[in-house]
Amino acid sequence: MKERLKAPELRFPGFTDDWEERKLGDIGDTFTGLTGKTKEDFGHGSAKFVTYVNVFQNPIATLDQLDAVEIDEKQNQVQKGDVFFTTSSETPEEVGMSSVWTYDTKNVYLNSFTFGYRPRVSFDLNYMASMLRSPSIRKKITFLAQGISRYNISKTKMLEIEIPAPNLSEQKKIGSFFKLLDDTIALHQRKLDLLKEQKKGYLQKMFPKNGAKVPELRFAGFADDWEERKFESLLDKNEGVRRGPFGSALKKDLFVKESPYVVYEQQNAIYDHYETRYNISKEKFEELHKFELIADDFIMSGAGTIGRISKVPKGIKKGVFNQALIRFRINKELTDSEYFLQFIRADFMQRKLTGANPGSAITNLVPMSDVKKWEIKVPIKEEQQKIGSFFKQLDDTIALHQRKLDLLKEQKKGFLQKMFV
Repeated sequence: MKERLKAPELRFPGFTDDWEERKLGDIGDTFTGLTGKTKEDFGHGSAKFVTYVNVFQNPIATLDQLDAVEIDEKQNQVQKGDVFFTTSSETPEEVGMSSVWTYDTKNVYLNSFTFGYRPRVSFDLNYMASMLRSPSIRKKITFLAQGISRYNISKTKMLEIEIPAPNLSEQKKIGSFFKLLDDTIALHQRKLDLLKEQKKGYLQKMFPKNGAKVPELRFAGFADDWEERKFESLLDKNEGVRRGPFGSALKKDLFVKESPYVVYEQQNAIYDHYETRYNISKEKFEELHKFELIADDFIMSGAGTIGRISKVPKGIKKGVFNQALIRFRINKELTDSEYFLQFIRADFMQRKLTGANPGSAITNLVPMSDVKKWEIKVPIKEEQQKIGSFFKQLDDTIALHQRKLDLLKEQKKGFLQKMFV
């Protein structure tokens, strides 16, 4: 039975009718993914199947995330217009993620950790893809998730969900809009990925490989061999490197609710942001003053994702860094700060830092007394500045593209809220 419901907040001109609401079970049927298969059945054969990750990640399934399997006439082949739903996840918010199949194919099946839905009425496929991922529908699906450590959703319950079904003309308008928006997001993502790959290539070529005295790629005007020095020569003699405090120095029971003094954690180095979760008292800050983090310091993760590094920006709150972080202060007369940042990020240094980990205990990670004695090759400061400036410009371009991409994703999120009931 069709039900009427009010229209969304944002609509295209020319559409004024209230939307209809239909139960999935009234307008379509479910089907199962692959059954009766063992591990040995996968990875070969002339048929394909849609992977769980494909369904989870993509509102419209892609052809480049299919895996091989043997042709099996007993299995359900997917058809153009089918919708796939994931059946389980570690969080209720990620259960029942949907993906629409838009291709005319033969011998393509669905993986066993999802199920298919085949509408008996016509829907615009781009509309269906966006609508099923809209906040209003995701809220309904999340509400049906059941479980404790892992959450599941049943096909029977999913068929009770009501979805908005405007007339086909309005569906096509909405679908085309979101298709264009998704294509734009995908284009910006490809540009960003390409820039990151280019940077990775430059980091490999603009620092000497093992045994080499100069890098493969250099700026014009520099021809001398890079000088071999100890790593500690790059650092301030008095306060070059320090690991965060251990033991009871930063126990959680010493944290306070409100204070202008904070504790910086590992994610500050990994994600290059300086929001913090914990505050400490003025007295505790003064006690741990030698672990203070100030602008132009470098902090590097010394546990978990070892070697991730960032440069501390101006204007941060007064605070100390915890035991998972290592702080560097450079010798500014000999070392360019942007060069130092990229030097640590270069492949050879990342491999050395990761390889320096002697165990899993946080107190044993990356012994800096040894790292300081490492022999490294360093160019004169003028060449450092050229290299640092080049990578700074590249990083700024990457950050600009990241901001554009984030803005587009936020805009899509807003449209999904306002263009569906």
